[in-house]
Amino acid sequence: MPSIPLYITEQMGVAQSKTGIVLASYAIALMFVRPFSGFIVDIYSRKKILLIAFSGYVLIFFGYFWATTILLFVLVRFMHGITWGLSTVSSSTLAIDVVPSERRAEGIGYYGTFMNVAMAIGPFIAIHIYNNYSFEVLLWCAIVMGTLGIITVALIKAPERPKIVERQKLSLDRFFLLKGWAIFLNQLLPCFAWGTIGPFVAQYGKELGIPNAGIFFLFWAGGIIASRVFAGKLVDKGKIHEVNVSAMAIVAISFLIFALVHNIYAFCISGLFIGVGFGMMFPALQTLYINMAENNQRGTANSTYLIGFDLGLALGMLVGGYITGFLSFQALYLVAALMCGVSVIIYWYCSRIIFEKKRLR
Repeated sequence: MPSIPLYITEQMGVAQSKTGIVLASYAIALMFVRPFSGFIVDIYSRKKILLIAFSGYVLIFFGYFWATTILLFVLVRFMHGITWGLSTVSSSTLAIDVVPSERRAEGIGYYGTFMNVAMAIGPFIAIHIYNNYSFEVLLWCAIVMGTLGIITVALIKAPERPKIVERQKLSLDRFFLLKGWAIFLNQLLPCFAWGTIGPFVAQYGKELGIPNAGIFFLFWAGGIIASRVFAGKLVDKGKIHEVNVSAMAIVAISFLIFALVHNIYAFCISGLFIGVGFGMMFPALQTLYINMAENNQRGTANSTYLIGFDLGLALGMLVGGYITGFLSFQALYLVAALMCGVSVIIYWYCSRIIFEKKRLR
């Protein structure tokens, strides 16, 4: 993701203000497929859905070799978003299936950690490959890693699930967990901030004169790993609200420093604590949805969480492209800090209260 804005602005001549449109097409596709993904994985074999969707995801990488115009690039990104959306809902739901219920938050945390660490280390390597080789070499690396991923999916030992014989009545609650609307709206704010990281940090670092801005993602990954030492266990002990509020506050302060202090130390340390905050927050937010859903609605709960994640991500990319194009990267990260700060207040005085009224476990 961080290499795409560099590629389309430097190699394809796209204006900075328009990068958000290209980037957001991916997240918009995710939003379209997430609700149906939750319904599908609650009905059919989660492993089979994951294997089919992820195989499609890897094959679509070949489309970038022929994406010579912005329209084609947007189309390939959109198709990538569709297959990724189905892959992530099925994989996250499958992860919950194999984790004992008494360690659910901890298990979700570890699953999220490995995904986030991969998404943090990946950009560091990707920017190095892009700077020293080419975008085409980077695509081949992604295809090879994706192929290894397909093999790994095939080796997952999925638990047997009872076949659903009776036809389920379709309703909005099969696609979106209606009880979680307050948490969903609250989630959009920090997810907006998250959406500004992947696409724009590399460009921001380049503007500040940092040789390989991908170093941010290594510290980011370190923060995510560090958060797993304690966050999941605290949630399982009933401290879920304290974890969420603390995480949102940490991220808000970190983004503020990231925007205002311009040196390599602030760049890296901010990345570390942004990682700590999001590493604490996202598994805890996902646990809120799971704890409000019936057992046969786990896929729906997961897809609702991921729709909120994707919508915030899309807004962060889309609005971020305009802010960086017409104002500055500093202005973008000040807005991100404000969003996270407001989310603390909304969570404590609204989301927390609604959750306690509607929780099932």
